[in-house]
Amino acid sequence: MAESFTVHFVANYWRHILGIILPLLILYVIRSFFTRKRDTPETNRSPSELPEEHPLAEFRDAQPTDKDSDLPTAPLSPLHAEDTEQMPYVHVKHTEEEMIQRSQEFYKLMNNRRSVRMFSQQPVPIEVIRNIVHTAGTAPSGAHTEPWTFAVVQDAEIKSKIREIVEKEEYINYDRRMGDKWVQELQFVNTNYEKPYLDEAPYLIVVLKKPFRIGPDGTKHVHYYYEISTAISTGILIAAIQNVGLVTVTTTPMNAGVAIRELLGRPEHEKVMLLLPVGYPAPDATVPSIKRKPLNDIMVLK
Repeated sequence: MAESFTVHFVANYWRHILGIILPLLILYVIRSFFTRKRDTPETNRSPSELPEEHPLAEFRDAQPTDKDSDLPTAPLSPLHAEDTEQMPYVHVKHTEEEMIQRSQEFYKLMNNRRSVRMFSQQPVPIEVIRNIVHTAGTAPSGAHTEPWTFAVVQDAEIKSKIREIVEKEEYINYDRRMGDKWVQELQFVNTNYEKPYLDEAPYLIVVLKKPFRIGPDGTKHVHYYYEISTAISTGILIAAIQNVGLVTVTTTPMNAGVAIRELLGRPEHEKVMLLLPVGYPAPDATVPSIKRKPLNDIMVLK
């Protein structure tokens, strides 16, 4: 009875049944296609296909330019061979009391840090600069590629030329590129397009990031996460500057990077990221009276 009813139902309504099933089948095929495309491993996708917010999207900057497109690319750096020798990690352990004390002391040291734009002409031993840059080089980096170069400028003429390059672009930035809102929000730090500290400080450290490096055999080795790696290294550099009793201010040379890089004679695959004048504060140096966010506003404990 049930079987007869089923056959009779299908025979009379097969067009309606097919009209429902066929669109569903088509939708399933389309959905499966896009799901497979979306779930494709990122390592198999071109960096240019990655969304802007994806952490691997920075590799788009590492794509060869017209000038270096003929360079062979090495898929793996010799630094990362499977037979890389391993060594024991030497750990210096402190008591809980020592840990608390050291962490408090370091916080107090770093909490005194300020962005200073007025520098003394008092000379700084070059050995100090070597040591703080050496410290910056201890930072972690993606696949241990160490994608940074710190160009230390002490020559007065070169510093003056860098200041001239930056101020020329900064005038345009303040005049029309950045907009009134940005200029107004900077008023509390009492800054404008003039950057006298760039040639007044005894040293000017130009931080350069490297999307890739060229090996001795001409192969190109990609530097993974070079942006964040260089940023971490710069953070350690700023802490090292504070540790020795010197001051600095982070300066982003908007639209001036190429001219500065060429002035310093650095290769095209190095990109200027920051300028850090380094020295003693001027005796009459002032800084904005600001407060930092309390711990509860920047830390979440789960």
